[in-house]
Amino acid sequence: MQTNATHTPDTPPPYSSLVAVGDSFTEGMSDRLPDGSYRGWADLLASRMAARSPGFRYANLAVRGKLIGQIVDEQVDVAAAMGADVITLVGGLNDTLRPKCDMGRVRGLLEEAVESLAPACKQLVLMRSPGRQGPVLERFRPRMEELFACVDELAARHGALVVDLYGAPSLSDPRMWDVDRLHLTAEGHRRVAEAVWQALGHPAEDAEWHTPMAASPPPAWVARQMAHARFARQYLLPWIGRRLTGRSSGDGRAGAHFSAELGKAFWVTPADHTNPGPVTDWRRMGP
Repeated sequence: MQTNATHTPDTPPPYSSLVAVGDSFTEGMSDRLPDGSYRGWADLLASRMAARSPGFRYANLAVRGKLIGQIVDEQVDVAAAMGADVITLVGGLNDTLRPKCDMGRVRGLLEEAVESLAPACKQLVLMRSPGRQGPVLERFRPRMEELFACVDELAARHGALVVDLYGAPSLSDPRMWDVDRLHLTAEGHRRVAEAVWQALGHPAEDAEWHTPMAASPPPAWVARQMAHARFARQYLLPWIGRRLTGRSSGDGRAGAHFSAELGKAFWVTPADHTNPGPVTDWRRMGP
């Protein structure tokens, strides 16, 4: 894949394409745009990369609610066939939050995904996902850390980068998380994009992305109880209902850049490479 950009040992390679694979974290929830669609860290990263690489192409295949087995079945082969310079893979966390989780199977499927994607791109990027402070994280922390240990081992074996979001104090702050307590806010997604940007070798635009937010007075007791009740009614109970009935928030959905009708992924690219702007304004490139 050719590009007009040049680089030295002190600058990152001129990556000209990006494919994002995963679940709601990579889809962009809850970084909601005015039209109701989601942006998220992957879109933000693609916009930055496009500004440095004329002809840049991007595809986001991630779908909310997907387990690692579904990611392997529905996204991995598609991503591997696209010949991207950079592929990001984040998956398995939804599995760890299930009441019954076979971590041996999760590790095996993650290994299968990495073995397929690493040879299919110039740089595979894996992540240790961020974790919100609170009792939910404490309950599932051992599974999460087992997953992240697998991520580290696979990265070392296959030459992948690991972006450690789990170890970033800023992203454990409850203020970085939406009211559903499962997805990052727009500011959280911005910080993730910055973390991946730097991991790829680009100069920092925010060297303090991992730094904790300034302390603020805790909300009053009444406000906390109202927030807990709203969370339970609007998010927790529906989530439990989907688990009990075997449904998922991603049922019937396709990735942002996947045509369900044709069964094919497609690239998007800036309409004007001199001012890429948001990914939502990029033009589609086939099929």
